[in-house]
Amino acid sequence: MKCRTICFAMKKVSGILFTMPVIYEAIRKAISDSEKTRYQLWQETGISQAQLCEFLHGRRGMSMDNLETLAKALGLEILTRPVKKRKRH
Repeated sequence: MKCRTICFAMKKVSGILFTMPVIYEAIRKAISDSEKTRYQLWQETGISQAQLCEFLHGRRGMSMDNLETLAKALGLEILTRPVKKRKRH
C-alpha cells in the first residue's frame, strides 16, 4: 500500500501530517484506550468483528471510509487534504 499523507486531528494534536501506518497505530491505541469491545465497535460502525480483529493485530489495513467510521465512533476526526504538487523548474 502506498502511504498517503493525512491530517489526524485529536484534542491535543491538530494540523500535523501523518502517514497511514501512524494513523493505524493511533486508531489502534484509541480503540484500546476506549475499552470498547470488537462487538461494541461492530454494533456502532458496522465493521465486522473479524475485520476489526485483523486490523487490531496488524494483519490488515482499513479503507479511509472505515477509518473515518472508527474515528467517529471513538470521538476522533480524520481530515484529508490533497497532496501539494511540486513545481518543476
